[in-house]
Amino acid sequence: FEDISIFPQAWLESQSRALGLFIDGKFVRSADRQTCNVTDSSGGTVCSTVCAVDEDASLSVSSGASGFKAWSAVPCHLRAKTLLRLVSGLQRHGQCLSELCDLARSPSSPSALVRLLQYYSGWAQLRDSLIPDWTPRGVVVVVVSDDCSLYSLMLKVLPALAMGNAVVAIPGAGTAPPVLLLAQLFVEAGLPAGVLNVVTGNVLSLGSKVSQNPHVSYVTYSGNKKDGEILCRATAGMGVPVSLSLSLGATCPFVIFESADIDSAVDGVIETAFKKNREYQWMLCVQESVLDSVVARLKVRMAGMKSVPLLAEGDRRLVDAAVQEAQQQGATLIQPCPPPSSGAAYPPTVLCGVAPSCSCVVTPSPGPLLPLLSFRSHGEGVTLGNHSPHGQAASLWTEDLTLALEAAKSLSVGAVWVNSHSVMDPSLPISGHKESGNCIDGGKEGLFQFLRPSSSPPLTRSSPASVDYPKFGTAASSAIIPEGSNSSSTPRSYLQYVGGKLCKSESGSSVCVLAPGGTVLAYCPDGGRKDVRNAVEAAIKVQPGWMKKSPVARAQCLFSLAETLELMRRDMAASLHSQTGLSLEKADMEVELSIAQLCDWAARCDKERGGVPSVPQSGSALSIPEALGVVGVVLPDSSPLLSMVSLLAAAVAMGNAVVMVPSPKYPLPALEFIQVLQSSDLPGGVVSIITGGRDQLTQALANHSVIKAIWYWGSMEGCQFLQHTCASPLKSLWLHCQEEDGGRDWAQPHASLQEEMWRQAVQWKSVWIPTA
Repeated sequence: FEDISIFPQAWLESQSRALGLFIDGKFVRSADRQTCNVTDSSGGTVCSTVCAVDEDASLSVSSGASGFKAWSAVPCHLRAKTLLRLVSGLQRHGQCLSELCDLARSPSSPSALVRLLQYYSGWAQLRDSLIPDWTPRGVVVVVVSDDCSLYSLMLKVLPALAMGNAVVAIPGAGTAPPVLLLAQLFVEAGLPAGVLNVVTGNVLSLGSKVSQNPHVSYVTYSGNKKDGEILCRATAGMGVPVSLSLSLGATCPFVIFESADIDSAVDGVIETAFKKNREYQWMLCVQESVLDSVVARLKVRMAGMKSVPLLAEGDRRLVDAAVQEAQQQGATLIQPCPPPSSGAAYPPTVLCGVAPSCSCVVTPSPGPLLPLLSFRSHGEGVTLGNHSPHGQAASLWTEDLTLALEAAKSLSVGAVWVNSHSVMDPSLPISGHKESGNCIDGGKEGLFQFLRPSSSPPLTRSSPASVDYPKFGTAASSAIIPEGSNSSSTPRSYLQYVGGKLCKSESGSSVCVLAPGGTVLAYCPDGGRKDVRNAVEAAIKVQPGWMKKSPVARAQCLFSLAETLELMRRDMAASLHSQTGLSLEKADMEVELSIAQLCDWAARCDKERGGVPSVPQSGSALSIPEALGVVGVVLPDSSPLLSMVSLLAAAVAMGNAVVMVPSPKYPLPALEFIQVLQSSDLPGGVVSIITGGRDQLTQALANHSVIKAIWYWGSMEGCQFLQHTCASPLKSLWLHCQEEDGGRDWAQPHASLQEEMWRQAVQWKSVWIPTA
């Protein structure tokens, strides 16, 4: 192997140009398997890869389960040592790897992979000391689509390995050869057999098959939105978390303000918008006062540029259709040469004067097309940058630092590059906003997807239930008492809390609340879709202002909730006693713990901040946690007051608004808590409480496009419905089956549980500010 360190062709010949699967530390080739050819830019065959079948998928996971037992038992410093040994191997064979990536049309920088290895070997060394009370998940499946780079795959594989997991990697066709080479290098560096397995073939089909294996603990996908949705729905109900990074096809704004260095900005446009291989699509937003100058420079810089090869023959049709539609809507073209009459190539093209609603902006084609839009004021530029449904990244160009920081803060994207573009480093988190994913990669923040709190029970896998998704949650609640009926007037009738006001449900009906003995204790509103809509509309109005409040101001609001709850302590304890049957002493203790939780989260408001990580590039970088937006919370039956207060405080402390669905079994503590909310100075609409059927309200939350995340405690069928439905519109999910999670002790808040709640309540933004 040493003799071929700089010759990819020699390595391919050593494998007879027929690459097998990499399972249990060695290449596996079965004669009866179909193969797929990997081609170069000229259409020639580089090698062939095996198309794995069900038997191979099962074998890879079984190998991973055995490898996990060995790897997770290795001390942290020895895991780090193994990863560092790979650094030297990668440096020796870097040229071979780089040329192999170029041959397979999946360019990647060996130096970037070396930086990844060095960074995550450090975290492997420090896991137990800096991330205590967390443990590896087990067997992690990493799926990347055909168009994703080797870097994107390794950004998930390496942190998973560093935290002590085993990995089954399913790369796209172009990424498969370099990944298989890396797998061989890993084993030679001392990685135990089975810790890293690589299976190739149809990415989507394989990802679904491997994820169904009961030994798999976590699945993460990078690629396009359509395949990500299919994978989520294929694994719904299996009890395995799935996260998505949907960078492919994402439209990212490239914003040039009038205060920019125009020449540098135009150079940046040319460098990033017309590369042969791009994971991002760009739209160019230019302030009107410098629009003519930018267009003139673009024409000069594009002169003489050649046509860019497309990834597939079929892409040419999509590009032609996008250009024709833009021209029909009034766009003018900047092209260095006429498009060829046929073939999988197209010249770099700027579409000037397109409308924000044009399909080339919203759903861009895969070719070298750059829509150009203009804006007048700074605020309009930010609004235009936020127009896209995607939220992966943005590039801002201005010499005004104040404007740069204000605009970076206002853009709803995961990464902002100031006077630069496409700068990556593993020390900073990459978090997809909006439709760009629900996954965080990079930095310390990206490690937690591959860990679970030590206090939480291991994942229990299940088989999908028979769920009629269109009809889920449409059945009427039981024991509904219409308003105005002749039922007994003794039980109290409660109102729900929407937009800061007490109100009846839109259905006009109520549901019986039963005491432990079975008698009717009270009536609560039977909420539904319209109530959720009203609550979200109220939340949309108030949440941006609540998020912008200083952490100190949010802390004061939570402290006021704690003080008011203390004043109502006796009444709240009595409500808990009558509703749940707890003794008055235990009910009083739950109220005391709820007050403590409010104080804890108030204290954390101004403590949980981002940082300024050290990066190799010159300049500064910021890592900033931000609120998600509107969060739907379907509460558990256990500890009805304490669990509600804990989850409410975690979400609100970070600047979110919440729509809370109390336990249908024990709704009264939440309804009594409305008095606490009314007496506090928390803005109306930040918290809404809607009672009713759990399935009915879960369905309403899942189908509301504005809600960004759902925290759910309920049935297996409810978890499955959310996994299936919340793939589009995409939401972050934190799911708990009450049959399995019912034993959670809310009275013993472990540090890892509070850490988990905080991380579920935020998304991350990275800001790069170069100085040279």
